[in-house]
Amino acid sequence: MALIVQKFGGSSVADAEGIKRVAKRVVETQAAGNRVVVVVSAMGDSTDELLDLAGQVSSSSNPREMDMLLSAGERISMALLAMAIHEAGSSAQSFTGSQAGMITDAIHGKARIIAVSPHRIKTSIDKGDIAIVAGFQGMSQDSNDITTLGRGGSDTTAVALAAALNADVCEIYTDVDGVYTADPRVVPAARKISTISSEEMLEMAASGAKILHLRCVEYARRFGVPLHVRSSFSQLEGTWVLPNPDDTIKIQEGEPLEQPIISGVAHDRSEAKVTVVGVPDIPGKAAEIFGIVAGAHSNIDMIVQNVSTHGSGRTDISFTLPIIEGADARAALKTAQADVGYESVEYDEQIGKLSLIGAGMRSNPGVSYKFFKALSDAGVNIDMISTSEIRISVVTSADLLDTAVRAVHAAFDLDGEAVATVYAGTGR
Repeated sequence: MALIVQKFGGSSVADAEGIKRVAKRVVETQAAGNRVVVVVSAMGDSTDELLDLAGQVSSSSNPREMDMLLSAGERISMALLAMAIHEAGSSAQSFTGSQAGMITDAIHGKARIIAVSPHRIKTSIDKGDIAIVAGFQGMSQDSNDITTLGRGGSDTTAVALAAALNADVCEIYTDVDGVYTADPRVVPAARKISTISSEEMLEMAASGAKILHLRCVEYARRFGVPLHVRSSFSQLEGTWVLPNPDDTIKIQEGEPLEQPIISGVAHDRSEAKVTVVGVPDIPGKAAEIFGIVAGAHSNIDMIVQNVSTHGSGRTDISFTLPIIEGADARAALKTAQADVGYESVEYDEQIGKLSLIGAGMRSNPGVSYKFFKALSDAGVNIDMISTSEIRISVVTSADLLDTAVRAVHAAFDLDGEAVATVYAGTGR
């Protein structure tokens, strides 16, 4: 008897009909002889609606109370799904994140998982129930307060439970049929990938691909959890994300792991660019700046330091970070301006990041040339460049991002023969 963890996103449980459709699918999985744990997100756009409500009653929300508020969305979903499963003829129990044993640190809004103790989940499935767990949330080890894991946290909840329960697979259900070579909303001819390594998926998630959250992929790779990305609106096979390129999955035994030179093109509109102008060009100043940003709990992505202007003894340092963390980072930098000795801070939210991902890029000459030639031919100018062994990323103007994505996708012959189906939502 296999143990399967299934995660359903907000678009899958957006309304009563969606919840009943998910309940039917979950019951069918159990009827096939499996033990099943389900993780659910909040219904549709309810998290955004709760954020809007908070903004209407408070101009500066309290982080602890915000977590109490936002965690309510998943509790609604879990209870309704448990009711629908009972109605469909099976038995289920719903659990909050804390009841499921999701223990976190005390950083409200973006808590990190410290431990998972799913004793109540094991008891529930051992007696034949389907366990329904509220995603995105946990409990602080220090204060016992409710915490939330940040955007995409339900993916991380599902993988963390799969690892703790030693599940056979973690199925991530969404509103497209798997992982594509690009966002099918931008590139309708994007091709579905059958199997991809966790390293490539990590780069795609870090580069803005919405289909899986970065922390979820990191967790799966660290604990060897196979991920299966599928649509809750179809029965198609989807995409397998393997934690190790040498791993095999029983369901796919005998099939080779696809490792094309180029796996896909990802893009991200959620970042801003910060430029610290006129930094003294002496050892230790970069460390000071990034220490200040880290102290504001802001995550830095790309970094570029310019060569100091001749004779000035000063340089500029640019970096990107999530827009939602921009205000805190800027405030922290402004407070430390006199200590660091920089001249000013420039901030730009009208940027987009484009990334080309593929496991064989480093050993194949001409990839960089083709990438930059495609951007040039499309009239796309570049502000920043960053690379790894399996990724090239650039920052450009936000209004040229879609054009850039389509140009690079076409240049590397990634278009499929059919138009990708988007069933609902935004790809989550």
